[in-house]
Amino acid sequence: MIFIIHSIEQLSIWVGRAFGWCILILTLSVAYEVFVRYVLNAPTLWAFDMMVQMYGALFLMAGPYALAQDTHVRADVFTRFLSARWQARIDFVLYIVFFFPGMAALVWYGWEIAGDSWRYKEVSWNSPARIQIYYFKSLIPLAGGLFIIQGVAECMRCYLAIKTNAWLPRLEDARETEELLKGQATGP
Repeated sequence: MIFIIHSIEQLSIWVGRAFGWCILILTLSVAYEVFVRYVLNAPTLWAFDMMVQMYGALFLMAGPYALAQDTHVRADVFTRFLSARWQARIDFVLYIVFFFPGMAALVWYGWEIAGDSWRYKEVSWNSPARIQIYYFKSLIPLAGGLFIIQGVAECMRCYLAIKTNAWLPRLEDARETEELLKGQATGP
């Protein structure tokens, strides 16, 4: 079971890292657009649409990564004072009642939205560039599917915590800069 959990987490981490490059593309695009718009007085037709798609792709595909790293927003004001066993029980119920139905809806309706977009070869109406957006809309059901897969790993993690009263350590990917700086200040 631990192998399955870590394999799913590795997938979510890999996808998150891959789409993390959208941040660099987005930053360079914004810098380029600002330069050509305000210095050269020659704005682009494509930059706005491309930035919206990069941000949307990053937002969608970073969700499973955040869930795998336990960095998503969590309202654990009360549950953090409970034992791992009780935290896991509550989390398990919440995954079954809220998470999986929500992600199933994301996949179901996202599939319909993406399918319609592919059928019509949908283009953006926001700018004169009229770039294709059906590729981007395909990420909606894909993100929902990755969320469901990661949710299965989270439920398995909850099951182990219910049995052992301890949380399985997560695969580490990235650390906050503040943590790294604290480590340097205090020494090894």
